[in-house]
Amino acid sequence: MKNTKIQNTPFTQTMKMAELIDTNYKLLLLLPRFDIDLGFGELTVRKLCEENNICPELFLVICNVYTFDDYIPDEKYIELLNVQQFIDYLKKSHLYYMNDRLKNISDQLQIIVQDSEQPHGAILSRFFEQYKVELLNHFAYEDEVVFPYVLGIADGKKSADYQIRIFEENHTNIDDKLNDLKNILTKYLHGNSSLEKRIQLIFNLFDFEEDMRKHTLLEDRVLISKVRKMESHYE
Repeated sequence: MKNTKIQNTPFTQTMKMAELIDTNYKLLLLLPRFDIDLGFGELTVRKLCEENNICPELFLVICNVYTFDDYIPDEKYIELLNVQQFIDYLKKSHLYYMNDRLKNISDQLQIIVQDSEQPHGAILSRFFEQYKVELLNHFAYEDEVVFPYVLGIADGKKSADYQIRIFEENHTNIDDKLNDLKNILTKYLHGNSSLEKRIQLIFNLFDFEEDMRKHTLLEDRVLISKVRKMESHYE
């Protein structure tokens, strides 16, 4: 169900931080990636960012992407983004996905698999392991190749062997196996595990899929655009 609090007007720096959270409570999940603690009282977004040494344009771009599906920031706005903080945010997102979300899903899944009829339990476990390998490889490529390249350009060091278009051409969603996993759970999986546990796992998968989709949008709509602009200075 669509959140009726969410309007079509993007967030601004003069809004109170509490208003953003009230509009989209899932933005709470972003706070640790910026090292922002709760207890921000009546602070505006601008003041909160000032006190935490965060680029306000970057913070708002990310909050807007996570809240409004059709949001695309203006090119001039993208130029204001702090590259180092952007990469730090993306890296922390990877760690969060690997150490928190994937672990929770794996723990829930093992309980379901142990109580499931075969061969569905084994298929379910195999699909998840394959998806996890693909996702970890996806993150490793970004952490070890793409992000160092971006930071190099920001530091005035342009690589002759790489361009952001290579990342753009090969940056694909890896949602197929996640969809297969959800289909097995919803259509075919029977067993002795409680219905509540299976529904909880499915909710967790949908929520993770949504977070990953927003993460991909950030890289496609914002990071690539930002780096393209930086690359143009070397042409």
